[in-house]
Amino acid sequence: MTADCGQVLPARLRARLLAEHGPATLHVPNASVERVTVMRVLRAALGVGLTEAKAVAGQALAGVFSGTLPEIEYLARKLRGAGVDAVAVRP
Repeated sequence: MTADCGQVLPARLRARLLAEHGPATLHVPNASVERVTVMRVLRAALGVGLTEAKAVAGQALAGVFSGTLPEIEYLARKLRGAGVDAVAVRP
């Protein structure tokens, strides 16, 4: 299935992807990575404020931030583009 949804995945499609395929998790294997870089990339990619970016960065660095595979792969690509080793992992 392919969809061009722009930056935001419609809730109905997001729920369907999660139900059919399960969540993917964002992993940033290098614990010594600059947290500020991760926050900057996530803040821009997600369009969130500083407080939420800090929370998401903490979850990403702990390996517990999850979403649909396309969402997580998008974030991993953005992070890799900024020089941060990041991967999307499905259980």
